[in-house]
Amino acid sequence: MSQGGIGSPLGELSRKGEALPPAPEGTPPSTGRPGPRLRVRYTKRGRMRFASHRDIARALERALRRAGVPVAFSAGFTPHPKLSYVNAAPTGVASEAEYFEITLAEPAEPDEVRVRLDDAMPDGLDVAEVVEALPGGLADRLEASDWRVELPGVDPDDAAEAVAAFNAADTVEVERSTKKGLRRFDARAAVLHLRVDGRATGEQDETYAILRMVVRHTTPAVRPIDVVNGLRRVADLAPLSSPVMTRLAQGPLSDASDAIADPLCADQQADPAGRAVDPPRPTPPARSTSDV
Repeated sequence: MSQGGIGSPLGELSRKGEALPPAPEGTPPSTGRPGPRLRVRYTKRGRMRFASHRDIARALERALRRAGVPVAFSAGFTPHPKLSYVNAAPTGVASEAEYFEITLAEPAEPDEVRVRLDDAMPDGLDVAEVVEALPGGLADRLEASDWRVELPGVDPDDAAEAVAAFNAADTVEVERSTKKGLRRFDARAAVLHLRVDGRATGEQDETYAILRMVVRHTTPAVRPIDVVNGLRRVADLAPLSSPVMTRLAQGPLSDASDAIADPLCADQQADPAGRAVDPPRPTPPARSTSDV
């Protein structure tokens, strides 16, 4: 476990949601000998789901400066903070499981970093967990994601029929616009589980479907919107407005059940501090008769 504290010229930070002082200007000196690494799980909710990855990265860097976290910087003429972002959710998607890593210039207590960094975050970004990293890459542990997708205007019974058709298909080809033009790929092979998880009532008292899906991380990446487009292809199912998509978890897959495990579990066992009050971890979607 790390020892030491966080020094900040800002004194006590304001409560989350209140006006924060400006981030201090200037770049700390480069770090010749990197310190410990911290792994951070944070959530992206509300209007922040529409922020681009670049905007979120800037918000995180400002929050680190405001919180006085001793981040290490690279050497050279243009030093930059030693941060790495791992498998960020697409723009427009909410998430309960976003991750990044920090290399520190000096030791700091993970729980203190969590509290101060969370206080410095803008509304919509919340720090849920900070642990000291064990050797090895975090990206290698992120094998799949568990998604919740709300389909406005889609009747749950119609959604169940479309899900059954999707699960029964060997391949479901979809298209996505990329920087290199239109790309066609199979959205079916990456989907480990797909089912109708429930129904909800909208503002006009209409009932609509909610999907749960576990999708393996592949190249090219299959996103939940690709699965929704696949439902349109196999069953002509289309929501009346944009689906509301939330990543509930991402991590390693269990060989026995394809359940998603906590990617920070090994780090937590070595360093149990640094965790907020535990939110409920999503359970793996139960297999239904329409699953393959």
